[in-house]
Amino acid sequence: MDTTKHAPTNFSKLAQLLEEDGILTSTAGEGNPQVTGAACDSRDVRAGNIFCCKGVAFRPEFLSKALEAGATCYLCDEEHAAELAETAPGTPALVSSNVRRAMGLVSAEAWGHPDRDVRIAGITGTKGKSTVAYMLRGMIDGNEPYEHTGVMGSIDTYDGIESFESHNTTPEAPELWRHLANVREKGLGHMVMEVSSQGLKYDRVLDLHLDVAVFLNIGRDHISPIEHPDFEDYFASKLRIFEQAKVAVVNLDTDERERVLKAAEACERLVTFSSTDSSADYWASNIEPGFGFIRFDAHGPSWEMPVTVGMSGLFNVDNALAALAAADILGINRMQAADALATARVPGRMEIVAASTEQVVGIVDYAHNKLSFQRFFSSMAKEFPGRQLIAVFGAAGDKAKERRVELPQEAAKWCDLLIYTEEDPAHERVADICAEMAAATPEGQDYLVIEDREKAIEHAVDVAIESGKPSLVCLLAKGDETRQHVGDEYPEMVPDGDVFTRAMYRHLTKE
Repeated sequence: MDTTKHAPTNFSKLAQLLEEDGILTSTAGEGNPQVTGAACDSRDVRAGNIFCCKGVAFRPEFLSKALEAGATCYLCDEEHAAELAETAPGTPALVSSNVRRAMGLVSAEAWGHPDRDVRIAGITGTKGKSTVAYMLRGMIDGNEPYEHTGVMGSIDTYDGIESFESHNTTPEAPELWRHLANVREKGLGHMVMEVSSQGLKYDRVLDLHLDVAVFLNIGRDHISPIEHPDFEDYFASKLRIFEQAKVAVVNLDTDERERVLKAAEACERLVTFSSTDSSADYWASNIEPGFGFIRFDAHGPSWEMPVTVGMSGLFNVDNALAALAAADILGINRMQAADALATARVPGRMEIVAASTEQVVGIVDYAHNKLSFQRFFSSMAKEFPGRQLIAVFGAAGDKAKERRVELPQEAAKWCDLLIYTEEDPAHERVADICAEMAAATPEGQDYLVIEDREKAIEHAVDVAIESGKPSLVCLLAKGDETRQHVGDEYPEMVPDGDVFTRAMYRHLTKE
């Protein structure tokens, strides 16, 4: 793999790109500077970048800061063109009728198309993206974690140079292409990334070549005025992933299967998987759940082998099959892939907290929508039969408001007690979100509202221990995250598993 720095492009080449796409309104400024890289946050600007001016909160001083940091030119929409020309007189500018699409095209070119030198697997679906991403990452890395594979997704981002807890599943185009350029520079060879419906709809992954596109499932989610106006818009956005992939990997057990398979015909090759259908290319038999693991026989196109997944959750059979299929396509040794599944760990995903006891088991998971709740609770009922179920969860602010009705109704089918609490309220009041959830709770279902998340978890542990019953305390949606989204800030929080552990130890010391 070529890890040398890419040759810089220039302003004229970027203008030509947008003109050929029909979205260049005009150019302004003087000169034809070289361009190396792109940024849409003035704090991320590197010398030689083109700065992308976008968003309803954009202010002219952001451009001034970007130029001070070394940006050589900028991209903007028609609405801001005149104002920004006064802010930065003479600075070369691209004015576009579609700034989001322009940002995608410009970023790919400015970062030198690193996708041509890196093998990329993209994973989409309503549920399971991060689990499959981490399983596949482990398969590629083998016994050398982080040595060969970058990751971008809802949990964290790692590209060989940068490593941090993610805020967006799929970042804006300038950031996405910067991470891919870092992967190329460090010679990692592979990038495994979650591809969100927002990333596809708003052209964040425009012009990105995927070696493998994995489609896991589709459910009703992310329907809101600021995300997708309806299910059709959400589903159609998801299906766009096949337009830029070489090989499609599709779950035969997904809803809307025929439409997904039809869209996958855009790829050169179609591969299928299923935990129930032996006609799939990759399928499972003899599935046996255990305490913290699942065993099954995996079948490929010309092989079969026993597999142990080191995680709870029967739905992880689907996830493991998806990862095995993608690994096969990428040429990963089959035994190396199986070994990775045995030690698979996704931070905050189906994690049994170490402080659990025979009476009280705590489990942490990112389940946060209707489909993930259905899969989570149905699996827990089979794997931990006869236990009292206590669930602690909330609903995010500013998006997917249908969850405030669907989650209480789904959880009530399985749980003895629901505790509604804070979960990334953004610009809404936690009390208001919890009130909507309380109003949607089925009659007769026990529930509490405890806005402080730590206190909610502590109370769940108190109830479980004091009841004297075998109990399963389910801490949902936040996984092992260390920050909440409050307003425009991301203040620190204690991870759910740590709060559970602290509460359990408090009871032990009392005894």
